[in-house]
Amino acid sequence: MKVVQIIFLFFLIVPFVEIYLLLQIGGLIGPFPTIFMVVFTAVLGAWLLRRQGLATWRRFQDSLNQGAIPAYEMIEGPLLLVGGALLLTPGFFTDALGFACLVPQLRRKIAQYVIEHHLIVSANGSPFTRRPPHDVIEGEYTKED
Repeated sequence: MKVVQIIFLFFLIVPFVEIYLLLQIGGLIGPFPTIFMVVFTAVLGAWLLRRQGLATWRRFQDSLNQGAIPAYEMIEGPLLLVGGALLLTPGFFTDALGFACLVPQLRRKIAQYVIEHHLIVSANGSPFTRRPPHDVIEGEYTKED
C-alpha cells in the first residue's frame, strides 16, 4: 500500500474512532469529566512535549559539539512534532498515539529501526550513522597539479 493511501485511510478512520470513543467515555463518566480529560491531556501533552523537545535539542547540540552526526535526534525531532500535533487534537485515540511519541525509549527504538533499515538517507545519499568522536584523523596534504 502506498504512503498516500495510508495517510488517506488514517484521516478517514481516525475521526470515526475519536467520535466513537468520546461518545462511549462520555456515556460512562458524563460530558463534563470527558471534556475535562480531553483538555487536561492536551495541557499535559504540551508540557511533556516542551520537556522532551528541550532534552532532544540538548542531545542534538551535544552530538554536534562532539563532532558526531546527531542521527537519532534528527529522527526524534519530527516524532516529537507529530506527537505534539496528535496531543493537541481533541480525542482519546490521538492522545494515546501522541503520548506514545513522547516516550523516550519508544522514540529511541523507532529512530534505531529507521537508521538500521536505512529508511532515511543523508543529502549525499549515504545512510545516517553515528560515529564516535575519536575517529578523526589529522594530517596535512598538498595538491599538486
